[in-house]
Parts: sequence; C-alpha cells; structure tokens
Amino acid sequence: MRGIVFPGDRTVEVRQLPDPTPGPRDVVVEIRASGMCGTDLKLYHGDADLRAAGILGTVVAGHEPCGVVVEVGSDVRDEEARIGQRVMVHHYLGCGVCASCRSGWTQMCERRPVLAYGYTADGGHADLMVVGATTLVPLPDELSFVAGAAVSCGTGTAWGALRRLKITGDETVAVFGQGPVGLSATLLASALGARVIALDVSASRLERARDFGAAFTIDPSATDVVSAVREITRGRGADASVDASGSPIARRQAVQSVRPWGRTAFVGEGGDVVFDVSSDLLRRQVQLHGVWTFSSVEQEACATFVAERGIDLDALFTDRWSLEDAGVAYAAFEQQTGGKGVFVH
Repeated sequence: MRGIVFPGDRTVEVRQLPDPTPGPRDVVVEIRASGMCGTDLKLYHGDADLRAAGILGTVVAGHEPCGVVVEVGSDVRDEEARIGQRVMVHHYLGCGVCASCRSGWTQMCERRPVLAYGYTADGGHADLMVVGATTLVPLPDELSFVAGAAVSCGTGTAWGALRRLKITGDETVAVFGQGPVGLSATLLASALGARVIALDVSASRLERARDFGAAFTIDPSATDVVSAVREITRGRGADASVDASGSPIARRQAVQSVRPWGRTAFVGEGGDVVFDVSSDLLRRQVQLHGVWTFSSVEQEACATFVAERGIDLDALFTDRWSLEDAGVAYAAFEQQTGGKGVFVH
C-alpha cells in the first residue's frame, strides 16, 4: 500500500509499505477520504521535539480518516465492526477501561499513554489503516466519506465547542477565525438557529463565512472588534464566542466581546493570551472553556446532526488530492490561503 510520511524540513514522501494486518482487537479500514489538518503542519515542518521523539519519517500521517472496514481481528464482535461497514475513526486509543475511556474521551485516558493515529501510530494518509475496533464511529449513509473525514477532527472539534457552550437558537455567537474549524463552527451554529458573527482578516474567508450562514462579518484589522460586536448586539455583547484562530489578540477579544454571564471557548492550539482577569472575566461572570477535540460519543452525535439537517459538509473542502500529490498538497496547505484539503481514493 501507499502511505504519506513526513521526514521533516517541509519534505513529504509517498512510500510503498506492507499492507497492515489486524491484531485480535483491531480492524483494517480501506481509506476513502483523509482530511488535512493544521496540526499536520507541525509534522510537516518537523521541529526538534518531534525529531527527538522518533516520530518524523516513521509514522504515516493523517488523523481525519474515513472509509470502509475490509478486515476484522479474531476477537472483534459483530456489533463492533463488520466487513463493508462505512466508518469514521475516533483517532485516539486508550486503555478502554478507565472512566475517561468509558465515556468516549479516550484522549484523556488515565492509565496509559494514548495512541494517537497519524502522530504516534500510522494514520489515514494511506490506502489502508489498522485501528482498534473501539475507535470506530458509524458513518451515516447520508454523508459522503469526505464529510466523515471533516467530522473526524475539525468539524467535530467545532461541534464539541458549541456543545460545551450550550448554544441555543435565540443566541448570538461570535466566531473568531474562519479556517476549517471556525468555518465549521459558523456552519453548525447557524444550523442550530444561532445568529453568527464571523471574524477573520481574510476577505475570502469572510465571504465563505457568509455563504455558510454568518449573519454578520467583521475584519478585525479594519475596526475595533469589541465595539463592532456590541453595536451589532445593541450594546450588550455576544451571548457566546469561539476562538478558533489561536491568536493572542483574538483570544482576548473573544472574552471581551461577550456579554455579562457570557461564555467563551478557546479551541485554537498553542500560544498564550493576556487579559485583565478581574475586569474582563471575574466581574462580568464570564465562563471560559478550554476545548480539545471531542469524544467518540460527540463525534457520532455531530455526524447524526449533520445527516438529519442535510448540512453540506462537502462544501468545506476546496481542494481534493490524490496521495501521489502529497508534496504539492502540503506546500499549498502551508500557505493557509484556501479552505480545507482532503486526500480521496
């Protein structure tokens, strides 16, 4: 089979690898779609920590896999997986017995180091992928494989943030950053009935946000964000906000833009943020949530919501690639000027 590997220093290799063999509690998935995520760029760049950990050049990339089960291990029960089943993968594998794992939060496993597909174990940028049977999440028949790939990370993360914020249809939500995760938050919040204010410095991304349901758009480089949000909300502030940008400035503005008793979720990875804890947070009774991905239960709930509402997740993807195009695909993806990319088979 073919698999994409990152040796580091912005290099990509498409290697011929042995077909995987499932262990007793594993399955083999024939990959039909594998999404590209901003986290992949850490491997693509290949920093010193990843090199020291022995990850670079050894692990097949891709943690947004979606496909069809083609082989099952000897101890896998029929209710867990069957040949021909359309599936997504919750891309973490823990002990399976601790409280976190039993609740679907295997990335928070309390007993052993977590296996992360596409990072510490071979991922979905390949023809075939072997995964633990417990990581499988059913893909509704109404959804395409590329839609399933979106739910498997970026869109699922946006859904997790909105669920943590308990968004309702009579609320206004400000979404900072309109990359794939932020755009998913705009799309899903709109589908939930909320009024969305989308923020980004890119005119093309703001245009896409309007197409995906944003009622208002703001370019933070051209105006005072907090004042603009308050003007839209008649001086009150947004009911909730999501930062999907990871920008220190945007994070502060996300907190400051919500009303008293408002809620904010930080989704964007890395970096830091500075704000006045008393005036911005405590004395306005603002709730601040840190959101990291989603549980397998939420992944299935997100897919079900998208299927039942007829939401067009395929439209998130602006670029579809074959595995052989991996070098060109990641060189383009690094520029972060387009939408979401996906490898399709």
